[in-house]
This record gives sequence, C-alpha cells and structure tokens, in this order.
Amino acid sequence: MPSRAQVPPSAAEIAAYTGLHAAAQRGDTATIETLARSSRAALESRDAQGRTPLHVATFAHQRGAVGALIAAGAATGTLENGRYDAVTIAAVADDEDTLRLLLAKGASAKLVTSRYDGTALIAAAHLGHDGVVLQLIQAGAPLDHVNNLHWTALIEAVVLGDGGTRHQAVVRALLDAGANTRLTDRDGRAPLQLARERGFAELVRLLEPAGAR
Repeated sequence: MPSRAQVPPSAAEIAAYTGLHAAAQRGDTATIETLARSSRAALESRDAQGRTPLHVATFAHQRGAVGALIAAGAATGTLENGRYDAVTIAAVADDEDTLRLLLAKGASAKLVTSRYDGTALIAAAHLGHDGVVLQLIQAGAPLDHVNNLHWTALIEAVVLGDGGTRHQAVVRALLDAGANTRLTDRDGRAPLQLARERGFAELVRLLEPAGAR
C-alpha cells in the first residue's frame, strides 16, 4: 500500500528540475550549500507533487544531499502531496542508511503520515523492513498507533505480510518493544486470530507466549 501510494520523481520531472531540486537529485552538496546561503526560502520550495529538495534527495538515496540540506536548515517534517515525510520515504524504500542519517539529524519517527493516517513504523511493518522497524522503535515511534484502516503496525505485519522471516523479525521486534497484542481490526480480530486465519504458524508461535489471544 505505502509503496504504491508514494510517488517518486519521474524521469521527466527530474530532467526539468532546477536549483535545489536538481542539486538534491544529483547529490551536489556544494551547490546545495551555495544556493541555501543565497535563499533559505528555496529549501522549502516544492515541485508539482509538493516535494521539497529534502524529499527529492531522500527518494534519490543521496545521503550527502540529505545532510547538506538539513545542515542548511531544511525542515525534516514537511509532508509532500501524498502526505509522506522524508522518514517515511526512507522507511518504505528500506533505506536504512538514509533513515539513520535523518533520525540522527533530528527527524521525527512519530509523525502521522500518508492518506492512511499511519506512521513510518506501520509502513515498514507492512513491508517487512525489519531493520527499519528496529531503528524506528529505538527512535520512539508510537508502537500502537491505529491508522484509518483500523490497523496497528503489529496488525499490518500480519495482515499485509507474507509470514516469512522478515515479517517474523518485525513481529518479534514489536513484541519485544511492548506492542499491544490485543488491539483489534474493525472486525474485532486481534493479531493472533489474524495469524491463525492466514496459516502463519511462526507468527502464531511468536504471539502466543506474548500473551496474545
């Protein structure tokens, strides 16, 4: 869901970029520093999809540009038109290095993002990005946030996951952090019931000792 909802810059958009957007896309830190000195307002300029240079740099995995933009004063919590911030973009991309940099530079893991009113943690749990999930938990992401589908990160890891090793690692990390196992979906089904329904025996084995029912 989040991976389809996010809209990275197209080839045509990238070709048309100028200024800080172009510098962010190609990772040109020297130009970023020069342009930011001449116009701090340009740091928050937006393309047609509401992406700031920081969003563009994050989509492009340009960590040097990400660091330069934040050092110049770019806001880390800005949402683009799809309501994604840089942290959620990195989380969906399974880009642990960029996420680590963003969090180290003060970006928040607690924002409500996307049209689903979710969080970066929910998106990462859905996709089985276990390393990202660990980083977000350590950064204080809300474990039991309920999105507008009435799903938590733990529920999404079961409902939208494949029951494989990475989703098992996600569920284990959430349980170890103290995620609530008894919150339910709109139909009153908790993670354990959902795991049983899907035949995810390994997830059931993780959930049962954690007090799920």
